[in-house]
Amino acid sequence: MALQQVAIPVPSHESDEPIGKLDSYEGALGGVTRREFLMYCTGVAAALGLSPALGVRIANATTSAARPPVVWLSGQACTGCTETLLRAHHPTLESLILDQISLDYHETLCSGAGHQAEEFRRRSMEENHGRYLLVIDGAIPTGDTADYCKIAGERFVDSVTRAAEGAGAIIAMGSCSSWGGVPSSSPNPTNARSAQEVLPDHTVVTIPGCPPNPYNFLVTVLHYLTFGELPALDQRNRPRFAYGRLIHENCERRPHFDAGRFAREFGDEGHRQGWCLYYLGCKGPETWANCPAIGFNDIGESAWPVGIGHPCFGCTEQGVGFTKSIHSLATLQTVTPPTAFPRVVEEQGGLGTAAVGVAAGVAGAAVGAAAVLASRLAKHGPPPGEAPPEQAS
Repeated sequence: MALQQVAIPVPSHESDEPIGKLDSYEGALGGVTRREFLMYCTGVAAALGLSPALGVRIANATTSAARPPVVWLSGQACTGCTETLLRAHHPTLESLILDQISLDYHETLCSGAGHQAEEFRRRSMEENHGRYLLVIDGAIPTGDTADYCKIAGERFVDSVTRAAEGAGAIIAMGSCSSWGGVPSSSPNPTNARSAQEVLPDHTVVTIPGCPPNPYNFLVTVLHYLTFGELPALDQRNRPRFAYGRLIHENCERRPHFDAGRFAREFGDEGHRQGWCLYYLGCKGPETWANCPAIGFNDIGESAWPVGIGHPCFGCTEQGVGFTKSIHSLATLQTVTPPTAFPRVVEEQGGLGTAAVGVAAGVAGAAVGAAAVLASRLAKHGPPPGEAPPEQAS
């Protein structure tokens, strides 16, 4: 159904004067009247499955000049990164793109298509040179195989390179653009590369995951919009707030790991009891992400693979996800607690005598748990064909 055929009551307004400036859409609607523009926006809301009352909100957001422009490019991808963003609730997608940013180009979400969409992308990049936020999802084929991904007749690697020149900040959304992901898996027939590899002279913030948690992306964007700078990054340009800890450290099944309680196969007693999935191939001990702390789909912390009984396969981690066998054992960063602890100095604000006793009890319990784990590992051994995990030095 065409938008002009949607019969929805239009909120009254005091003026029918022509609108002369519509943010970066200036002139795009050919000088329609205010009433006609509100009718158009109400039709857009209906086409998107939103309440007709949001038509005025769409109109106000469209004509706001304060929102930073965003250009989103997609390469060798499955659209999972967009799908995960659609499921965010704090803020919701419509709040993000109507109130906080101006999503000037996104192949999946933009209302225009073909030459119209490409022309608007070009205009947005020219008018907002040095200001727009560039988001890239999907790997980038390079070299002699760069032609395997073209958009509007242009090689994707060329589109990314050109768009990066005028970007105020660049974010790689998902594992494919962060480090190559699925397309770069051996034998990598398209010579797929990450955004950072294609743009070595730029700082590319990476939000790995397949798909990544939408809040890791949203918080990064909102931090940039609020403070005018990117959040603290690690050595791989990942936001530390999201990728600063191993999954293993925050996993709800970690107590079972420490106690030596492991599921050995899917459906066994340990699996039904919620025991550790290490021997089923969980890559949590070598994967950096906040999955157990934040969960997915806003339905609780258990809404992530390990929480529902499947081992983590390390989708955020280069060299682990889509590289290691899904049921191979993870490389443990540490098997036992440290044997030496810093000296407690009371006069320097250290622990009191009673607190030292509590700390000693906790340390003793940890050592005991480690002993149980070592005993279980020695007793049961790894699954057939697997070498036992090596203790980190």
